[in-house]
Amino acid sequence: MFSGAPPVHLMWSNMFDPKKQKIEKPINWSRITNLFRPYAKEIVFVLICVLFISVLGLLPPLLSMWLIDKAIPSGNFTMVMQLVAAMIATALVGALVGVAQGYFNATIGEGIMRDLRVNLMAHMHRMPLEFFTNTKTGEIMNRVSNDVDSIDGLVSGTLVSMVTNFITIATTLVTILWLDWRLALVSILVIPFMVFPMWPVGRKMYEIRRTTRQKRDEIHAIEQETLSVSGIMLLKSFVRETYERDRFHNLSTDLMKTEINLAMVGRWFMAAIAAMVTIGPSIIWLAGGWLCIKEGVTVGTVVSFVALLTRLYTPAAALAGVQAQIVSALAVFERIFDYLDMHEESTKTNGLALEKVNGDIKFENVSFSYTDRADALKNVTISIEAGQVAALVGPSGAGKTTMTMLVPRFYEPQDGTITLDGRDITSIGLSELRKHIGIVTQETYLFHDTIKNNLRYAKPDATDEQIEAATRAANIHDFIAALPNGYESIVGERGHKLSGGERQRLAIARVLLKNPRVLIFDEATSSLDSENETLIQAALVPLMKGRTSLVIAHRLSTIQSADKIFVVEGGEVVESGDHTTLLAKNGLYSRLYKQQFREGA
Repeated sequence: MFSGAPPVHLMWSNMFDPKKQKIEKPINWSRITNLFRPYAKEIVFVLICVLFISVLGLLPPLLSMWLIDKAIPSGNFTMVMQLVAAMIATALVGALVGVAQGYFNATIGEGIMRDLRVNLMAHMHRMPLEFFTNTKTGEIMNRVSNDVDSIDGLVSGTLVSMVTNFITIATTLVTILWLDWRLALVSILVIPFMVFPMWPVGRKMYEIRRTTRQKRDEIHAIEQETLSVSGIMLLKSFVRETYERDRFHNLSTDLMKTEINLAMVGRWFMAAIAAMVTIGPSIIWLAGGWLCIKEGVTVGTVVSFVALLTRLYTPAAALAGVQAQIVSALAVFERIFDYLDMHEESTKTNGLALEKVNGDIKFENVSFSYTDRADALKNVTISIEAGQVAALVGPSGAGKTTMTMLVPRFYEPQDGTITLDGRDITSIGLSELRKHIGIVTQETYLFHDTIKNNLRYAKPDATDEQIEAATRAANIHDFIAALPNGYESIVGERGHKLSGGERQRLAIARVLLKNPRVLIFDEATSSLDSENETLIQAALVPLMKGRTSLVIAHRLSTIQSADKIFVVEGGEVVESGDHTTLLAKNGLYSRLYKQQFREGA
């Protein structure tokens, strides 16, 4: 574990805990509408298709009316064939236009999904390190992936369906008013009974949907923790299969109950709406029959009217359901915007450019603390000249790793300043600063990819010769060359196909390929056996020459040749000097060294 490293759940818990984040104002539609702006052209095409299909949909009932009232009574079979042919043509043209509309719908929906997913992922990459130490990985993955996926239906179908239904209702109303205004009024009176009850239902669905997303966060957190290589090894080694199964079962049961509640909310209202779709035409048959008998309205008009009611009531019922879907979907938008509204790292893209870095590093009265523990660093003042190897030693939890984390600005000190070549690092853009710093930690992370691609992560344009030079320097080339697939070998999830020492040497080669001016080694050789450690140490000596190196090591034998050694205890630098000087002081360093000497004897 990192010496002085923060526990997993530290740092500004209220600021970066999504469950404690509250949106100050309701989600506004203008923000959602902005997602559609890049697809204005496609939206226009969709609207044209919708309008065209809606108009085409009016023709079959009207053609039926003319068949009943004119063609058949007059015995004009030619007219019958023409009207039937028009019905068939209407259906075929409508189907073709529907295909085009589907394409544009998909383009809009999938494009918005891509934009949201990319923006959210890019935003996560710019979040401060404390956000990730305070938030479960499963929860982050759930929001970036599943939450975005869950609004697919809204952006690719529901909103388009809503527009389609509005246009269908509008064109149908105009048509039925033209046919017979009295039957039209009777038809319209039914609609409010279908729409108004869904408003409270939508609000209830919104509340339940928020609960379901929280439950899914917890479930995905368990999946991420227990299905990773490290997690499954821990689970099996402590024989916790039954416990994890029961824990997952209980959470899944809670989610199941919540989803059932979501499914049942408004079920009675939807049943009533479905009934009204049938009751409405029945009322029209009653009123139409009376008008046929008493007022001379034609049978074809009533038949056409009843057929058109499907285009009136079905969209009205759909709009009632859409309203509930949209209101409940706001819960998911709230979660996505929740993350997008979190403060990113202060990148200072307009900061100082670093055309040349010598590597002089100074801490001046630097203090740093985590919110739920005592000061990790207290008034630390040290100076490391360019090209020097500086070692940080001391007990676990003394603050050594915290010091190295402040240099690339993974954390920001509360007091004091840190300078690089005399320039305050807070005045330098993060990318500009970090591209000159290479870090090898005790816990090596490798991607599930080839060895070559893992190495090229440091330098995408690296040649094979440069890669081999780096691996030779890290004493790992011969091992790679002996593999059946050489540099194309897959390292496995987190590099678990390799030993700890092999992973560490690859990490060292990756940093060497980056060729930074400042090197940070946080117990980088702790996973190596004595033989490999000796080889690595020998290889690093010429490579560190000319670079400023900060080395954390518990094994003091590895840093005896350091130019400066800073002894850290309780967040303070209590001693400094070279190996010989510190031994002569007979202080903490001397005690630690003698203790390790006795243990190694």
